[in-house]
Amino acid sequence: MIDNASIESLKNSIDIVDVIGNFVELRKAGANYKANCPFHGEKTPSFVVSPSKQIYHCFGCGVGGDSIKFVMELEKLSYPEAIEKLASMFNFSLNYTKGSSDYSDAKRVLEAIQTWYVKNLENNQTARKYLLDRGIAESSIQKFGIGYAPDGNSVINFLNAALLPLPKALEAGVIAQGEGGRYYARLVERITFPIFSASGAAVGFGGRTISNHPAKYINSPQTKLFNKSRLLYGYDLAKESIYKNKKLIVCEGYLDVVMFHQAGFTEAVASMGTALTPEHLPLLRKGDPKVILAYDGDKAGQAAAMKAAQMLSVSGFDGGVVLFPDGQDPADLIAKGQSEAVAKLLREAKPLIPFVLEQTIAAYDLNDPRAKEAAFGNAKQFLDGLTPIIKDAYIPVAATQLGISPALFGQQINQGRPRDNFSQKRDDVAQLSILKTLLEKPALIDSVLDVIDVEMFGGYAEIFAALIAGEKEHPHLMGLAVDETFQVMSEEELQNVLRNFLIKHYDMKLKNIVADTNMPFAKKSFMIRKIKTDIIPRLKRGELVSFDTNI
Repeated sequence: MIDNASIESLKNSIDIVDVIGNFVELRKAGANYKANCPFHGEKTPSFVVSPSKQIYHCFGCGVGGDSIKFVMELEKLSYPEAIEKLASMFNFSLNYTKGSSDYSDAKRVLEAIQTWYVKNLENNQTARKYLLDRGIAESSIQKFGIGYAPDGNSVINFLNAALLPLPKALEAGVIAQGEGGRYYARLVERITFPIFSASGAAVGFGGRTISNHPAKYINSPQTKLFNKSRLLYGYDLAKESIYKNKKLIVCEGYLDVVMFHQAGFTEAVASMGTALTPEHLPLLRKGDPKVILAYDGDKAGQAAAMKAAQMLSVSGFDGGVVLFPDGQDPADLIAKGQSEAVAKLLREAKPLIPFVLEQTIAAYDLNDPRAKEAAFGNAKQFLDGLTPIIKDAYIPVAATQLGISPALFGQQINQGRPRDNFSQKRDDVAQLSILKTLLEKPALIDSVLDVIDVEMFGGYAEIFAALIAGEKEHPHLMGLAVDETFQVMSEEELQNVLRNFLIKHYDMKLKNIVADTNMPFAKKSFMIRKIKTDIIPRLKRGELVSFDTNI
């Protein structure tokens, strides 16, 4: 049981703005902060946080309470679990009248294994040589707590010798459990990079292979402490510089962060094996910094920069993009003594909105009128997501690049093909929500293809085909990925939407068959009977009917 005095001490040491700001983007509004309520869908902020009263309240749905209540409701935790979650987030040590908690046990495992990893690095010349060859100084190794994980048996033996229960190490993400219940180490023969929360609490690890393992980097799995979509590597060390200099550099990997800091760019952080997501925005917003995306100039880097720049732009961030040339990354340039060249690239970062417009328009052949129309549709869609004043400032820029009149951006243009300008008609929303869900959950694609043919998607067939082919850099898929209009559905919601979509499709198919005067009578009779007495009734009963090429 958690000691009551310890709970009161925790309450007195945390600020509700910091707590909620870890989960929700807060904007200053007089003496308070406002946000879109995380408990119900809304576009106009009605969720208010009061620093003076240390409470929150939503004028839309009526929810309210203190920091603990917020974490309980949002994370679906019990009162003790919420207390322990907050203590973990803010590196606060709770006292217990009896026993301990999963959070404190996991923290103890992570701290012990981190100390051991650091000691292992001191004795492993191969790992040390790799780091030194990459230009990493001894001071950086110590600053970032870089270590080394040896073979799997050594990891298990260490945990047993240190009296760290293996089930607790499993909960902390240090080990995993295979068939037959056998435990094995997640990080084996890898250089380790400890990952800390913004407050400096150990929450997980990243590991870089030095044994030519096909997975160059791996991270801890998601645990009660570790959620990579809400964490940025190096943020605990960078936050002071970020707040002071009003600048934040987002790069792609652990070594980039280490080398940036080593060269004096101490505002650098990195996402971990994932692109920036909306869940990162509250952390990026803290201190209201200018955000510089510093990515490799290869295709993957360009695609990641494009997606992040779109998201940051429509979320109101200021900043820019740097794509490092000639296949080099920041760590390589800094290791070669070219820190000044890196500084120059950062100073000359392409502003976010012009970068998005250039990349969007460059994807089309403007000599082809239809391609030009599609480029216009995508540029307009992006600009429409910005605030009115910012949009107005960049319309001339987009018009110049497209070679069209700025006046066109103020008109309601019929784009001809709906795929080039996502509309809000109900059928379009259904199709695009299906595509958005499959984009985020590709494992569902095969089951959807069992009941739907690509051509059923009409104007969106090309996007569907690109999705199936895994063309993640397709401009429409990239646009859909950052478009918050269309929500990612659960599997049950997807099935319901598919069923309704198919009912409408077969209803329309039936009308077309009846009106077709050229179709042979026998074929027409068969198809009408099949749709009216078999397919549609089964769909209405809740069954998803497999696609039939003969219908």
